[in-house]
Amino acid sequence: MAQVDFFIGNKNYSLTCQEGEERLLKRAASLFDAEAQAILEQAGRMPEPRLLLLAGLMLGERAAALEDRLSSLERELNRIKTNPPRVEVPVVPPSLSEAMAELAARAEALAQKAEDQLSA
Repeated sequence: MAQVDFFIGNKNYSLTCQEGEERLLKRAASLFDAEAQAILEQAGRMPEPRLLLLAGLMLGERAAALEDRLSSLERELNRIKTNPPRVEVPVVPPSLSEAMAELAARAEALAQKAEDQLSA
């Protein structure tokens, strides 16, 4: 087991964790300490249990907001997957279609004429 030392609200703590989880624990402690420092800057000195409670509640509030946002994004993604946006394809006007068909017929006639001349 690994041991991780960290600070929360200017107090040193030490916890053991599974090997490989040190980075995650340090990150979590850093987030917790940031909330505690923000509380201390606003409220000044306070008892440790109250500071830890407030910092935990602040992190819980942030996590709840992120979960709400994630749920909203997942619903939007599912909506897009089940009902993809329509792609508008321009319609070729009939007059242009006729002109293109005429050009294609001319090109085929020219190709046939060239083949006939090469065969002769």
